[in-house]
Amino acid sequence: MKRIVICCLALCASLLPLAAQHKAGQVISEEALPECVAECYFFAQDIDDDTFARMQKGGSYPKNCSIERSSLRYIQVLHTNFDGYTQVGEMVCNAAIANDLLAIFRELYTQRYPIERMVLIDDYDADDERSMRANNSTCFCYRTVANSTKLSAHSRGMAVDINPLQNPYVRTNKDGSLRLIQPDTKVARSYMNRSSGKPHIINTDDLCYKLF
Repeated sequence: MKRIVICCLALCASLLPLAAQHKAGQVISEEALPECVAECYFFAQDIDDDTFARMQKGGSYPKNCSIERSSLRYIQVLHTNFDGYTQVGEMVCNAAIANDLLAIFRELYTQRYPIERMVLIDDYDADDERSMRANNSTCFCYRTVANSTKLSAHSRGMAVDINPLQNPYVRTNKDGSLRLIQPDTKVARSYMNRSSGKPHIINTDDLCYKLF
């Protein structure tokens, strides 16, 4: 048994470079993914030079960023998109939660939990509103909380947004009137009623909520 496990791990290790070559957002045929190979699509690594350059150019890691590059990790996972297809996802997060996120996303994928899109926010020039309007699930982005000067938990790679179009960021005034919603779209506003029964709402009974 020990030899079989070692051989399987060696096979996965040899296939990691192949997995890393798949572009985030790419749809992959499940028939082409034997179980051991599929596991190789869930991995975390240091921020390499190419990814770091992408983050600097895209804007998630600006020149004034006070977060050490060494404290961040790049993770790649598989997820099931809204059409039911297997898709490659990627995310930059804090090293402290990288393994936890891998375990969570592996279980979400196993349970066929729908996540529409998961690419670095740099594909949207680190514009949170644009990324959320595209229903992009993200983690790290060095920025302040909306309408404030306080750094967001996203700046440390310690906050994850999942399907933000159906789970918008909402702030209200003391009288209950709407103060802020992100993304500010008709679809997002239709999801403000969290008891509506609409699909993809994350509530306390949702698998994503329970795993996180």
